[in-house]
Amino acid sequence: MHRTHTCGELTAKNADTTVTLCGWVNTRRDHGGLIFFDLRDRYGLTQIVCHPEQAQRVEGHPESDKAVFKIAESVRPEWVLKVTGKVSKRLSGTENNTMPTGQIEIVATGLEVLSRAKTPPFEIDSDKPVNEELRLEYRYLDLRRAQMQRNLALRSKVFQIIRKYFTEQNCLEIDTPCLIKGTPEGAREYIVPSRVYPGNFFVLPQSPQQLKQLCMVGGLDRYFQIARCFRDEDLRGDRQPEFLQLDFEMSFCEQKDVQEIIQGSIEQIIAECSKKKLKWGKVGSFPWQHVMDTYGSDKPDLRFDLPIADVSELVPGCGFKVFEEALKLKRGTVRALRVPGGAELSRSEIDTWTELAKELKAKGLAYILFKPEGPQSPLLKFFKDGFLEKLTEKTGAKTGDALFFGADTFKIVCASLGRIRNEAAKRFNLIDTETHALFWVTDFPMFEENDDGSLTFSHHPFTSPNIEQWKKRKEEPLNVHSVCYDLVLDGYELGSGSIRIHDPVLQAEVFEMLGISKEDQQKRFGHILHAFEYGAPPHGGFAYGIDRVVMILAGEPNIREVTPFPKDQKAKDLMLGAPAPVELGQLKELGLTVEAE
Repeated sequence: MHRTHTCGELTAKNADTTVTLCGWVNTRRDHGGLIFFDLRDRYGLTQIVCHPEQAQRVEGHPESDKAVFKIAESVRPEWVLKVTGKVSKRLSGTENNTMPTGQIEIVATGLEVLSRAKTPPFEIDSDKPVNEELRLEYRYLDLRRAQMQRNLALRSKVFQIIRKYFTEQNCLEIDTPCLIKGTPEGAREYIVPSRVYPGNFFVLPQSPQQLKQLCMVGGLDRYFQIARCFRDEDLRGDRQPEFLQLDFEMSFCEQKDVQEIIQGSIEQIIAECSKKKLKWGKVGSFPWQHVMDTYGSDKPDLRFDLPIADVSELVPGCGFKVFEEALKLKRGTVRALRVPGGAELSRSEIDTWTELAKELKAKGLAYILFKPEGPQSPLLKFFKDGFLEKLTEKTGAKTGDALFFGADTFKIVCASLGRIRNEAAKRFNLIDTETHALFWVTDFPMFEENDDGSLTFSHHPFTSPNIEQWKKRKEEPLNVHSVCYDLVLDGYELGSGSIRIHDPVLQAEVFEMLGISKEDQQKRFGHILHAFEYGAPPHGGFAYGIDRVVMILAGEPNIREVTPFPKDQKAKDLMLGAPAPVELGQLKELGLTVEAE
């Protein structure tokens, strides 16, 4: 080993000990003939001091121009050094109590330059904001920053907790392949051409969903994996094209059995990695319809309470045609969000919120401001007598508040008011940042309706329906719930799970409802349908995004801050320059050609 200690472990107890440290020069300072620099590794900082008398020829030194002080005069930030010296207590008044090594310094007696460094494109030792594209281009330098090292250490700790926890739950850690057959499950897949079988392709897995179910058919009973998954979809702050998820499946279980194990793992992670307590002192649970009606989202942030009120029953005859026409739509509704203190919002702020609502297909954002001098709104001139009074009674609005309205289909109103709810919470500091709100959302609809009226699955086609409701699937397909459950933390969906279909007959019925022909069923899912014919146990499972958990615990604004080598917002790797063209010879070998744009 080059070093005897790290740069974060020496204290006054080590005084008068000769040690050797290795690391990067964090900062360098000249003080009255003395040279100081802080040596950094991922464990911390240690101050090094070099005295001028060390510039003299050192007896027995093979190269006198490389004596300690001479070298110290030349070193610059980010050079890699090996330092030997004696641990010395700092003089009284010069201690730094903000760092573990702040009581000592190393008086250098030996100094070796292991590697020189160019001037970095940004300051490594600074918390100043740095352009993200520059950080991603030089990610190997960005990883030296204390914030990134803290985040990746937290990420590593979460991995360790997960592995220990699920092993203690008697699970087998089983790895599944990354080159599989394409079986669309909702997101666009990455396609990998086969050289050996021209015209045929592998895909990179969106998740190990079918493979882990086949593990249950194989009698493996309890499975887990930290799985790498790939989805070729538009990126957001909490999403990457490739990511790691905790994948779990178990046999002979009901919904509550899966939930207990999964929530136990998250509770363990929070207990070991966060100082915050759980809101309600436990993990909550709410039906999907309740959270959509009340908060406009199936992943609401419940660290604050801003409920949405359904005012549809008050609308008939109200005089405002926009409201009245909305009720004539299929699943049309009118809802209102009361924002305490919202009367102080400026017109420009309201305009900004209106544009946010329009991004989610709302036609606009109607509002009433309850000013001290009286209600103000462009809507008031349309209201018939008594309607405003009914609204204030229904919503509890009072002087100083604002009401924001959504009038459209249920889906659009929920999406737009759900976003405004979040914006209002940030604007008026309503979020309790001292707690974590962790809860289940259950009883999801089995199906969703496409714009053309056809059905699609809400989660994936292997989710078991509520059997009693399934009997009426032909008449009321949108009223069929699934045995599905999402886990939400602080307004982020951590992941989804369900009890799976293990009966081939029921699975075929679900495919039929989705309009998947028998021929297409065999083509896309024949492997799992055949497997079910050989004795499939009842089973269920769950998966959650590990990096998303770490992002929340680290208090970071996006998932790139906790991912070692992320893609940018356009799904590009700026450090490696990927994606990139390949040689024509490689394409020819794969039987591929690229069309010019």
